[in-house]
This record gives sequence, structure tokens and C-alpha cells, in this order.
Amino acid sequence: MPDQPRADFSPDLKPFTGQHALVTGGARGIGAAISEHLAARGAAVTLLGRSAAPLEEHKARLAARYAVPVTAASADITDPAQVAAAFAAAVKAQGPVQILVNNAGRGESMPLKRMDLAFLNKMLAINVAGAFNCIQQALPAMTEARYGRIVNVASTAGLIGYRYVSAYVASKHAVVGLTKAMALELAKTGITVNAVCPSYVETDMTKDTVANIIAKTGRKEADVRAELTQFNPQARMIQPEEVASVVAWLALPASHSITGLSIPVAGGEVM
Repeated sequence: MPDQPRADFSPDLKPFTGQHALVTGGARGIGAAISEHLAARGAAVTLLGRSAAPLEEHKARLAARYAVPVTAASADITDPAQVAAAFAAAVKAQGPVQILVNNAGRGESMPLKRMDLAFLNKMLAINVAGAFNCIQQALPAMTEARYGRIVNVASTAGLIGYRYVSAYVASKHAVVGLTKAMALELAKTGITVNAVCPSYVETDMTKDTVANIIAKTGRKEADVRAELTQFNPQARMIQPEEVASVVAWLALPASHSITGLSIPVAGGEVM
């Protein structure tokens, strides 16, 4: 095994120059913040998502703001064939992927007594199989190069339980378990695998959650938000940029000894 790169603690503002980062769900919410953090630090970026219009808009924004190569690829991450095609196009445009951020996911609520297998399988397909499909595509080149950074965006739901979202909780626990097992299997290859576990983040998905609760209960928005953040000692929503900064740190070349972790970004909710 070749020597690992020495940690560089110089004030390098572009540590990802020459690296290709692929971010799933990279045009909205947390994914948009992550792709921006990586582009700002010099990475060539591929944005992967289902909807072409947001991808193209964010692509233009990043390319203009940071003068780095940015490509966009449309794919349903639950479809292995679509993922393979998207990765092939990304690699053709930017070269092998050194940084993979599995950010795309979905959270839906349903009481356990009403939940069926189809609902459970939908959550597992998006949140677990989707990440697995992308990892399968990125891993061969990382293994050959003996270098890579894989960061899975999980959730505090992957570390603790929440009521009425048991399928989501199960899927995010699976992502955390996958992260740990992969980190061990790849520990001697130069590839690190970590998870970032935010609590409620100020994104469109959280806004939809709030709106759904209001529609079902008639409660005021302020009261719903207070309930969602009641277990956060800071009593606030997490901002996407806070999650993105942790992802960017884990992706650094100097972070090669950090692997197998699931890091809460939750204001002290999980310690």
C-alpha cells in the first residue's frame, strides 16, 4: 500500500483543485450548499438530480461564481441503469470521481399502523439503494486510484428514533450502518466513508413537513416549528451551509484518518 498523503495544514483556500466531486440532489437545499462549498474550494463539480431545470440553473450559478467546471446529469438514483449512464457522462466530461456526496433522499411520515410494505420499500429505495447505486459506480475508479472520499448525508434519524417516520428512520439507520461497514472494508484503500447526520434543516423538505402538519392539525406555523426543534438545545433549525461545511471538511485530502463516523449536525440534540 502506498504511503498516505501527508496532512497539509497550510492555509490552502482551494484544497479540491484538480478533483471531481459528484453531489446527488446537488441543485437544491443541502445539496446546493454542498456543491457550492466544494466549488468554492476549487473542485470540478457534477450535479446529479431528477429535474433538469434546477440542475442547469445551479450549474450556471456555480460556474459563473467560482470559475470551475460544472456539469449536470439527470437520473433517478433508484434506477441502476440511469445512475450508470449519468456517471459515464460525468466521467467523460470531468474524469473519475474523487469525491462522492450521497445527498439525495426523501422523508415522508406515516403512522406505523397505516404503513404498508410499498411505503417502506420506497423509503429504502431512495435513501439506501440510491446511495448504494452511486457508490457502486464511483468505487472502481477510487479503488484503482487508492484514493476517494465518500460522504453520505444521513440524519439524526439514523442515530435515534422519531415517531411517525419509522420508514425514514429505518432507512437512515441503514445508511449509517452501510457507512460503518464500508469504512471498515475500505480502510486500507485510501478511501474514507463517513456520514453527516443533520436534524431539521431549513430546506424545502422541512417546509413541506411543516405545511403537512399544519394542514392535518390546523396548528400555527410557529408552534409546529417549535415542536420540531424542541429536542435541539439551541432551539433552532440547522442551516444548509452548516451541513455543507462538515461535508467539505470530511472531503479534504487532510481528513484521511477520519472514516466510519456519523457526525450529528444538530445543535447538541445527539451527543
